[in-house]
Amino acid sequence: MKISRRAQDVPPSATIAVTARAQELKAQGVDVIGFGAGAPDFDTPDYIKDAAIAALKAGKTKYTAAAGIIELKTVIAQKLRRENSLEYTPEQIIVNIGGKHSLYEAMQAVLDPGDEVILPAPYWVTYPEAIKLAGAVPAIVQTDKANSYKMTDQQLRNAITDKTAMVVINSPNNPGGFTYTPDELSGLAKVLEGTNVIVLSDEIYEKLIYGNTKFVSFASLSEDAYNRTLTLNGFSKAFSMTGWRLGYTAGPVEAIKAMGRLQSHMTSNPVTFGQYAAIEALGEPAAEAIENMRVEFERRGKYMADRLNSIKGVVCTESTGAFYCFPDVSSHYGRTINGAEIRGSMDFAKALLEQAKVALVPGLPFGCDNNVRLSFACSLEQITEGLHRIEEWLKQ
Repeated sequence: MKISRRAQDVPPSATIAVTARAQELKAQGVDVIGFGAGAPDFDTPDYIKDAAIAALKAGKTKYTAAAGIIELKTVIAQKLRRENSLEYTPEQIIVNIGGKHSLYEAMQAVLDPGDEVILPAPYWVTYPEAIKLAGAVPAIVQTDKANSYKMTDQQLRNAITDKTAMVVINSPNNPGGFTYTPDELSGLAKVLEGTNVIVLSDEIYEKLIYGNTKFVSFASLSEDAYNRTLTLNGFSKAFSMTGWRLGYTAGPVEAIKAMGRLQSHMTSNPVTFGQYAAIEALGEPAAEAIENMRVEFERRGKYMADRLNSIKGVVCTESTGAFYCFPDVSSHYGRTINGAEIRGSMDFAKALLEQAKVALVPGLPFGCDNNVRLSFACSLEQITEGLHRIEEWLKQ
């Protein structure tokens, strides 16, 4: 059967591929430590599950408006006003089927073939593929380890051309585990003033920040930033609702209406009873559930970074957000370990999984081949054992 060029050009997700191989080994009875998952290891809070059950029993199982129910969009608008200092009407909000759908649909709505999208590396593996599926071109900005892999004002200024249509900002960052400060974001916003560049601000990890980190929504920085920004968020990370597939986008009404038109043909509405559960997710019990998870992630992240830095030839900056460490392991490239030649992050990850039975994600698909990504969305016992295996493997 003929396969479209579009589909042929899309590589499989590196994170999903690593998780699949680790699960395959586990199914064979192999004791694998998995650092690949981009999902919290906590269960969805009971009050959210109870709300979904109640919605099912109440018959909330039919079609809704394609862009989501007005009750949920109203609650999201209240959340954005209360927590992010952002004034949006329900008309400026669309509920999507997970964060990936938000991203894909936003780019389909505002990008044209030949447009350039500034994408700082490291970047989430789906960003460049969503850009290319919209017919646009990723303009990669290589960042510096010395600046915690964050794009500077000058780098952004240098990257803008007459074809630039969008810049993607992801803070807290997957895979880097870093967070832009309010001043750093303000500097980027200043560079964009007077341009027609759209900002896609992916804020899915906003609740998972550590230490003295302060989270600020890009659109809240100024009126100019507000008018050029599409803010993406969702329920997967902070509420441990990855399988519920609920994301949302807020922004200028003309862009949100365009996304709604696409969604009406692409998927119709997000799952109806899930939307009613999402209303409850944003209610009062959320704060305690989120904070308990955040505190545990902070403890694990600090331990993981300290432990990685104690391993010879590994350099890791402590995470300030999300649940990832992104160490530089390139000093081990050029070695041969148990017959496996380590030429880059792909070789590193493959040999580590097959030989030491530890699954992590190579940095190459994130745009940083010197690095690998480890998720600390797993128990401290698993982290301890997995890092011990990595250290012993590298000693060989």
